Amino acid sequence: MSESILVPLASAFWLGILTSISPCPLTTNIAAISYVGRRVGKPASVLQAGLLYTAGRTLAYLLLGMLLVGSLLSAPSLSQVLQKHMNMALGPMLIVVGLILLELIPLPVGSSGLSAALQNKADSLGIGGAGLLGMVFALSFCPTSAALFFGSLLPLAVQQQSGILLPGVYGLATGLPVLLFALLLAFGTNKVAQAFNRIAAFEIWARRITGLLFVLIGGYYCAVYFF
Repeated sequence: MSESILVPLASAFWLGILTSISPCPLTTNIAAISYVGRRVGKPASVLQAGLLYTAGRTLAYLLLGMLLVGSLLSAPSLSQVLQKHMNMALGPMLIVVGLILLELIPLPVGSSGLSAALQNKADSLGIGGAGLLGMVFALSFCPTSAALFFGSLLPLAVQQQSGILLPGVYGLATGLPVLLFALLLAFGTNKVAQAFNRIAAFEIWARRITGLLFVLIGGYYCAVYFF
């Protein structure tokens, strides 16, 4: 693997982790964990559900990335414009996303819950319902997850001309917390609440540090490509 792709891969992975532990997406993951937890009496089923949920999220973002990046790069004139000016556009976008992460740009608080209809549909599919939840929750964008995906991951994928690898890594990372809690549920629930508290505390500092870095990197891009 070329070293030039390692930094974009690491960035996509971190954006996915940050998405998964942000307050709004975390509520969807809690709903998924609740669904997975109902099978806590069967450790193997809990692990299968966690894996399927993660696979569902990965597939959803991979397909979305293929569609969006492929569409943007398929038109020759648009592709040339993007490749020529993407670095110029990336600076302002990173600054905006950074300010959102620092909560200096207020956004409405989104909510994503497990509706009765969706829960019934997931239940009718048995263990495979976890995969359905993963896909549905991945595409249920709230302001923060939309900013991270469309404002950071998508421009990075277009810049790297990677409509499969980077969205796939991002999607995998967004499902890892559920996989982690599925493991905890499979082997005992006594550490679940403690892990939630630690993730919530970690998210605050991770978001602030990432937001500050985005603003600084975006400022650097603006200084280089505009001035």
